[in-house]
Amino acid sequence: MTKLLMSLLLSCACVSAYAGTQQEKMKTCNADAKAKALAGDERKAFMKQCLSADGAKSGLTAQQERMKTCNADAKTKALAGDERKAFMKTCLSGK
Repeated sequence: MTKLLMSLLLSCACVSAYAGTQQEKMKTCNADAKAKALAGDERKAFMKQCLSADGAKSGLTAQQERMKTCNADAKTKALAGDERKAFMKTCLSGK
């Protein structure tokens, strides 16, 4: 009986850990979609791709993808110094 109870508790812990990573992934994907101003079918397609197991085809994590996008945006806006720092902080936070 004790072994059954322990295995049940361990399986619950594993499920909750997985749910936490999925929630983080959802949070990141939502922020990325918002930053890209996606709506409707474009947003659905982006979210599906982002949340799928194959989401990062380039091998980058969602945070790395966001860093790549924010860096490119800062470069196109020719930002430097404190302006770039402030922009990157806002961009990476998903606001």
